[in-house]
Amino acid sequence: MTELLDLARRVAAEAAEHVAAQRPAGRVGVAGTKSSPTDLVTLIDRSCEELIRERILAARPHDAFVGEEGQDVPGTSDVEWVVDPIDGTVNFVYGIPRYAVAIGARVGGIDHVGVVVNIATGESYEAVAGEGAWRVDEAAPRRLTGPPVLPPAEMLVATGFNYVPEVREHQAKAVGAMLPHVRDVRRIGAAALDLTDLAEGRLDAFVEQGLQPWDHAAAGLIAREAGLVVTGLDGPPSDRLVVAAPAGGIEEFLALVRRCGF
Repeated sequence: MTELLDLARRVAAEAAEHVAAQRPAGRVGVAGTKSSPTDLVTLIDRSCEELIRERILAARPHDAFVGEEGQDVPGTSDVEWVVDPIDGTVNFVYGIPRYAVAIGARVGGIDHVGVVVNIATGESYEAVAGEGAWRVDEAAPRRLTGPPVLPPAEMLVATGFNYVPEVREHQAKAVGAMLPHVRDVRRIGAAALDLTDLAEGRLDAFVEQGLQPWDHAAAGLIAREAGLVVTGLDGPPSDRLVVAAPAGGIEEFLALVRRCGF
């Protein structure tokens, strides 16, 4: 795992520098859209993913690679890299400092290494399965232990909204139903950073529909290694739902999520 972590760490740092250097002053131009007219992609997303893919496969040519922008490569080893070159592209386009590069490595289909870097601030997080989660951009690495266990009424909950209008409308109704039963809700616009914020203890829980593996592979491992449960509604995390909360509070939070119709 040390080899995989070292590679993920180096490539994530280079990718973050690439994005920061390429970003112009003002609003970033949009190269296209994906699932809907509001689901943006930029040329910098694409060039960043290309950089990450080239660096990883140059070091480990037999591994598989899956990226948000579709530059996938099959592999012959049991290692698969799952990458989001810029998580929070809309924030990136508008200059909101909440966008990240996320690099995860799965071994035999199980998340083993995760690195997330907030490109705008330099906050850097990493985890190896079974070895804890750490914030590593400070003077000394700091182990992450997540938030305290709280009842839902005292939870600050992060969520996000799909780019498909019909799905977004459903999600808005579910969030509206949840609001009277929690401390408050935050919609920050980058699922990977929501999950690392949860690992830091800046949030108390997370729920979102429509996430893809690259949205939560690296950050979900970081959250789990900080002591959180990251799950789906009735099984593993999936595009149907990703839910995260401390182990002592996950069942009560999941019950609230179900009642609210997520």
